[in-house]
Amino acid sequence: MSDRFESCANRTSIFLSRNLKITLAYDGADFHGWQVQPDKPTVQAALADAIERVTGERLLPQGSGRTDAGVHALAQVASCPIESPIPAVNLVTALNDVLPSSIRVNAVEETAPDFHARKSAKAKTYRYRIYRGDICPPFMARYVYHHPYPLDEPAMMAAANLVIGEHDFTSFAAADPEKDEEAGSNVRTINFSRWERRHGEELVYLVRGNGFLHHMVRNLVGTFLLVGKGTLDTTAFRRILEAKDRSAAGPTAPASGLYLVRVEY
Repeated sequence: MSDRFESCANRTSIFLSRNLKITLAYDGADFHGWQVQPDKPTVQAALADAIERVTGERLLPQGSGRTDAGVHALAQVASCPIESPIPAVNLVTALNDVLPSSIRVNAVEETAPDFHARKSAKAKTYRYRIYRGDICPPFMARYVYHHPYPLDEPAMMAAANLVIGEHDFTSFAAADPEKDEEAGSNVRTINFSRWERRHGEELVYLVRGNGFLHHMVRNLVGTFLLVGKGTLDTTAFRRILEAKDRSAAGPTAPASGLYLVRVEY
């Protein structure tokens, strides 16, 4: 983490005036993910720059999770204690005036001092979009995974049901465990997991759970696609889930189709 930033978590409480909850949407195509990185454009760094320009305070807002390079968000949540007296409703306009057009602040709220965008989160919902048409419109190409080839969609829908409930998702976690912000256990509870057709040409995966491992949704989608291609059946998918072995599962689906839809508190 760059030493140019002051972590919100390390700010001395005696100077804390209020704690902000910032809800924002972004087109992730031009960013190297959420988390600040040296010499690379990230959403977290852009938001920090905007806050500094508006308030004069150099802070590092904490996100609900680290979306990867190319992943989009409809309602990412960030939190940060701040001293500026600017009203929350005015911060929405002020931040959007200085942020790049690919990032929009949808809401700013004052919240409890102990609220933390990641640690306080109870559930998240993700969406993955696959465009099934023969020709993907150029204005959609950055926001979907184009897969016009044959797929057994009912088989994929059946496989999606298998991950509902509490499971160890090691088979679908990234191989680099240091990326997992909740290190220690790969057990997560999935409340719903389903594929559905939308707008005729789109096959969309929706999943809600109490937490997600690094690359978990994209690895699930990559494995569901193997079921759709006939490489795996639902019995084999169940064995992969039970194996707790990343090498047993399918490839990581492209980032372009993934969206963080909602964070619940």
